[in-house]
Amino acid sequence: MSQVATPELQQWIVEQARAGCKPEAVLSAMIQAGWREDVAIAAMEATLGEHLAALPRTTAPEAPAEPKRLPEPQMTGHPRQVDAGDRLVDIVINMQSPRVVVFGNLLSDEECDALIADAEPRLKRSLTVETQTGGEALNEARTSDGMFFRRGETPVVERIEARIAKLLNWPLENGEGLQVLHYRPGAEYKPHYDYFNPTEPGTAKILQRGGQRVGTLVMYLNDPEQGGGTTFPDVGLEVAPKRGNAVFFAYDRPHPSTKSLHGGAPVIAGEKWVATKWLREQEFK
Repeated sequence: MSQVATPELQQWIVEQARAGCKPEAVLSAMIQAGWREDVAIAAMEATLGEHLAALPRTTAPEAPAEPKRLPEPQMTGHPRQVDAGDRLVDIVINMQSPRVVVFGNLLSDEECDALIADAEPRLKRSLTVETQTGGEALNEARTSDGMFFRRGETPVVERIEARIAKLLNWPLENGEGLQVLHYRPGAEYKPHYDYFNPTEPGTAKILQRGGQRVGTLVMYLNDPEQGGGTTFPDVGLEVAPKRGNAVFFAYDRPHPSTKSLHGGAPVIAGEKWVATKWLREQEFK
């Protein structure tokens, strides 16, 4: 009588393999059950071969990617001040995760006044980049007024942009135009990310102008009477808005794991003026 490897037998062989039984033990059990040795060996080879072929293929792990270069102040030796070319800038806070640095004395009073004076006649309701379309749109979460300077548009803007490039070791041409924002009492910008969501349909169009954003610098142009701090909800940090100071934060990927969620807290009394510089991976056009 011929012996044939039935589906039940094949399933049993696979179950024994999954359980970690050695082939010799499985073969011995089959022979004791009355199977001829040659038939048992052929059944094991065919069954296990088909089983292994049906398993998902695995690939070798990819080599670790090179660390992404980001804007970063020269912090060797944990200095109290950093050379920004035409002035020394104080280090007030230096946080690694998220990457947040608060600078003191980045702007002079005269530079703050000049930015406000040049921006004020051109203010309009602030828009946000719309990743659904690649354009811009009003956003209820952002209740400030704002405007953009072109890179190097005025001598003051040109001087500040050169200082930022030196301070953060980042090409001047990789920066977006300086944006000045004005917040009246009650105005705010609810927590958000500055990078562009790669899953949205309009992001590809936005990235054509210089790649992803990788860093943000918010410079405070005045001292609000109350409120208006820059908040980082993921780490419970709030940076007080002090004239001439700035907060810098970097994000190496467009993902919440960067802990770069941040917002502009409501202004409770007085008004708030800030100038924001966004930094891209490549030249911004």
